[in-house]
Amino acid sequence: MPKVLITGGAGFIGSNIADLLLDKGYEVIAVDNLSTGSRKNLSKEAKLYVKDICRGDIRSVFEKERPDYVIHEAAQINVRTSVTDPVFDAKVNILGSLNLLECCKDYNVKKVLYASSGGAIYGEPVKLPADEKNPIRPLCPYGASKYSVENYLYIYKKNFGLDYVALRYANVYGPRQDPLGEAGVVAIFMSRLSGGEKPVIYGDGEQTRDYVYVGDVARANLLALEKRATGTEYNIGTGIETSVNQLYEKMRKAMSANVSAVHGKAVAGEVRRICLDNRLAQKELGWKPSVTLTEGLEKTMQWFTSRA
Repeated sequence: MPKVLITGGAGFIGSNIADLLLDKGYEVIAVDNLSTGSRKNLSKEAKLYVKDICRGDIRSVFEKERPDYVIHEAAQINVRTSVTDPVFDAKVNILGSLNLLECCKDYNVKKVLYASSGGAIYGEPVKLPADEKNPIRPLCPYGASKYSVENYLYIYKKNFGLDYVALRYANVYGPRQDPLGEAGVVAIFMSRLSGGEKPVIYGDGEQTRDYVYVGDVARANLLALEKRATGTEYNIGTGIETSVNQLYEKMRKAMSANVSAVHGKAVAGEVRRICLDNRLAQKELGWKPSVTLTEGLEKTMQWFTSRA
């Protein structure tokens, strides 16, 4: 079977993708600097290189392993960090990605799958659900850096023949999500509720998000890998808006927690409302979400409880 290199392979989404590919018989090579990922997340069947995509020695992995495909999940994902330190965000998300693309070009990688952000690149969408033709107007450096790499992918395809697919994720949640990270609101709420602590809802909590289960995201990557699709961007979301207040109440009831949330100051750079139109992914990849939010939260709670 083909060999797939996953950057951020020991992270939340990357390790779930790795599990699915291993189940399908692929050989998996993971690259992770373990700044947020963990060896515990990664199957022993996958080979792990503790490397940083921003450093030149990433090239040694390509020289040794010669991967057929690359799934690029490694990133700086914190919206707040991108606002307070946009230079760091660009260094990781843009320069790190360019470093990786140079390796893909030089070592004849067949296709790159790129984890983009449907939740951040559109800004405040013109209509909901937002489709792939929605104007790109990010409100935060994170969204700008993610979209910048999409443009570089197009350039590498046109100039060097490097095939790619960009998957614009909604808000991904599920087992192995880090409760210490800004992007993991489900994990944060779950961690605090289980400890009897008051979760913080930033702003009034009426801001909406599109929550997509990590298993569905992994499946989208598998389909994008195996289909002939190339040079295309796909929204990977449910098309359903859920407010943060609604999410919190759903989780509080499911966990039988009698804890009220407190409200903090709204976060700069965050969109007010977002959900993604996934019809293009349905049409061309044969993908649509199979796990409802209620089912996904139950699966996540089961994992969280077993881990605790």
